[in-house]
Amino acid sequence: MMRAALRRLGTHSEETWMLGDNMETDIIAGIQSGLRTMLVLTGVSQLADLERYAYRPHHVLAHLDEADALLGL
Repeated sequence: MMRAALRRLGTHSEETWMLGDNMETDIIAGIQSGLRTMLVLTGVSQLADLERYAYRPHHVLAHLDEADALLGL
């Protein structure tokens, strides 16, 4: 699914980010596809949940607004 999305967007994994609120869907999909990942803590997964996973997002955000600074917006 991620490869299809990258093709449709006309971009490469090295220059694309996955932003999501769920470690078990959004973040793992991004990592497995070679994308940089941002977990936002306003949804499904919370900071305390991270210890349950062998993988980690590249960035953890308390609020969606913090993404702007990471992306240089």
